[in-house]
Amino acid sequence: IKKPGRSRLALIDISGGKNRMGGSALAQALGGLGKDCPDVDDPIKLANTFKAIQELIGSGLILAGHDRSDGGLATTLVEMAMSGNCGIKIDLPPSGNSIITRLFSEEPGAVIEYEPCDEKEIIGVLSDHNISMTPLGETLEERKVMILSEGKTVIEKDTGVLLCWWEETSDKLEKHQMDPGLAMEQAGSHKRNNPEYRLSFTPAGTNEEFLKQKDKPRVAILREEGSNGDREMASAFHMAGFEAWDVAMTDLLSGIVTLDDFKGAVFVGGFSYADVLDSAKGWAGTIRFNPGLKSMFDKFYGRPDTFSLGVCNGCQLMALLGWVPWKGLEEVKQPRFIANPSGRLESRWVTVAVNSSPSIMLEGMEGSRLGVWVNHGEGFFNCPDAGTFKKIKRQGLVPVTFLDDTGSPTEKYPFNPNSSPEGISSLCSPDGRHLAMMPHPERTFLSWQWPWMPGDWKERLEASPWLKMFQNARKWCGGR
Repeated sequence: IKKPGRSRLALIDISGGKNRMGGSALAQALGGLGKDCPDVDDPIKLANTFKAIQELIGSGLILAGHDRSDGGLATTLVEMAMSGNCGIKIDLPPSGNSIITRLFSEEPGAVIEYEPCDEKEIIGVLSDHNISMTPLGETLEERKVMILSEGKTVIEKDTGVLLCWWEETSDKLEKHQMDPGLAMEQAGSHKRNNPEYRLSFTPAGTNEEFLKQKDKPRVAILREEGSNGDREMASAFHMAGFEAWDVAMTDLLSGIVTLDDFKGAVFVGGFSYADVLDSAKGWAGTIRFNPGLKSMFDKFYGRPDTFSLGVCNGCQLMALLGWVPWKGLEEVKQPRFIANPSGRLESRWVTVAVNSSPSIMLEGMEGSRLGVWVNHGEGFFNCPDAGTFKKIKRQGLVPVTFLDDTGSPTEKYPFNPNSSPEGISSLCSPDGRHLAMMPHPERTFLSWQWPWMPGDWKERLEASPWLKMFQNARKWCGGR
């Protein structure tokens, strides 16, 4: 549900009013199967419904929709409320069928969400395709599911309670698949609120002058065997006005390419060498134990006109190379990003804060709270030396931290998917030129890559907030 409290719901029934129960989830839950199963009795009507819905989507008249399938109409409505983190109030009109069959029959059909002002036009489009709809009720901002039949309450439950019931089987399985304590933490998040996003700047598209410039600054998108984030990273830098080069480590080893001609070096995400001997260790070994490569990377790091970015596997690599938080740390004091306490790959949409830091790529973004993807099995921030940890904090070298739904830095799972202390998910160098982070801004630099964002952002933002990171790098290069 996209606009709780401001929209309505309606059922498009393709079954001609039938409510057969054979093979339904309810029948199976009650120990039976039944004899009379739902079917597509009118294929032409099904095809016309598809065409009508496509037309409505194309015209922007449908906000959301869900097919009536496993679990029937009741499950469809509850799923829409849970995914929208809101409520609904439905009053089923009179019918010759029982309330049980109407709510749990799995006949073909769909529920659509729409704005009241569009109802007449929607009915007109459906009529043009010989399809009708039955208005069901309204959406609510309050997290409560209320289903009535002819004015009498049939179901009234808090959406969070229904979600807990919905997830109960999965929660029990999770205790056998991961750390049981973290599984319980995750189960406790089912009644969560919507995250509180915040913007401290106005996102905008890249200046045409940068995009049309012929002598664009070059950035090396570095990848190793097993890397998989190079294409989206190249796209992000390209959209910010860079000349992005695809550079494999073998190119550097063979001497075909060197880092001398690049302003930026970007270590992408993925699972180099399949994370054998821990993440990024093989990649780091290629650089650290090859004198020619080590000299090349040290020279690049030392040039004042260069910057680097490491994301996910690249973040782990930069820590192993000692590029963050600063050069010269004893190896026993060097922070690393190690295996998640959950014991699993964490692929999630999380909320992070952009903190005040020296990072040139995050300049002007401080104070923002943004959604972003994570996808890693080893992201726990491990700093073996207390003095180093204090110095990192004192110098403001943690540009990005995980947040809970209230906007507070958190160690709680799954808001912090790797349980890092104080929500730490990144490091940068004191001069701000080198940034390592576990989240994936390159997979969130386009607005359509966001699975959820506040409704008003969709309407007013010209570009995804994360594009500014790459634009900042381009702006910084322009001054050098």
